[in-house]
Amino acid sequence: MKNTKIFQTAFASVYPHYVTKAEKKGRTKEELHEVVFWLTGYNEQELQQLILDRTDFETFFAEAPQMNPNVSKITGLICGYRVEEIEDKLMQQIRYLDKLVDELAKGKAMEKILRK
Repeated sequence: MKNTKIFQTAFASVYPHYVTKAEKKGRTKEELHEVVFWLTGYNEQELQQLILDRTDFETFFAEAPQMNPNVSKITGLICGYRVEEIEDKLMQQIRYLDKLVDELAKGKAMEKILRK
């Protein structure tokens, strides 16, 4: 599952799709941000700067203040792959985010999404 194109893709180019997906299902941008912050350790100001700078996914995850120690609790299928079995660390981190956004859009309770 080597796809370096997504690694070089700007987070800002995918972010609006995350927002749309969440809002289409009655969730808010603030809830999406909470999920991103939980996963990466970024805060609102840092996230906005990453979007303005058009930071790519590789840098987005490489410079994340702290990946949540509970990421191993994120399991299941995303794009036909079991997220917990993805060998490439960066691809796995991207898919963790995709999985969390999917869970948000499917109406899962925030405490379950955030693995509390």
